[in-house]
Amino acid sequence: MKKALLFWAFIGISSLILISCGGSDPEPEPEKTPEEKATEALTGTGSLTWTVAGGGSVTRGGTTVTDLYQSFELTLSSTSSKTYTSSNNNDLFDNSGNWTFAGSNFDKFSLSGAQPAAGREISFTRTGDNLRLQFSIPVPRARLQGTHAVAGDYVFNLILK
Repeated sequence: MKKALLFWAFIGISSLILISCGGSDPEPEPEKTPEEKATEALTGTGSLTWTVAGGGSVTRGGTTVTDLYQSFELTLSSTSSKTYTSSNNNDLFDNSGNWTFAGSNFDKFSLSGAQPAAGREISFTRTGDNLRLQFSIPVPRARLQGTHAVAGDYVFNLILK
């Protein structure tokens, strides 16, 4: 009887030792860089579309101009390269191009193209499903095809589509 009891005690203790020596915890994911965090804020895991429709707004120089951009959409992508498309942009943005971060704080980006918003530092802040873009267009590039002025300080409050 003593042998059987010792045998089962040995098996129990051996089992506990083997269980406690199990696999190690998986390596934690490395912390994302500031650039990775900023890219994810703008594009998610690949591409996000931001729109004025559904509650967004646009101001120029503190005056509401949402009616000019009520169907505006901006899609930012980071899948193979940093690209963008825009629609219903009232000739303020190009229809497509590339985007890059401006500076090393990763809180501003700029768009390629020829329209007035191209080449401007665009500050951005994302809060949940809202993206705020803020930029200025100086007087020298203030006219589109010589017809209407677009100079001013813009604020686009966009909603995730």
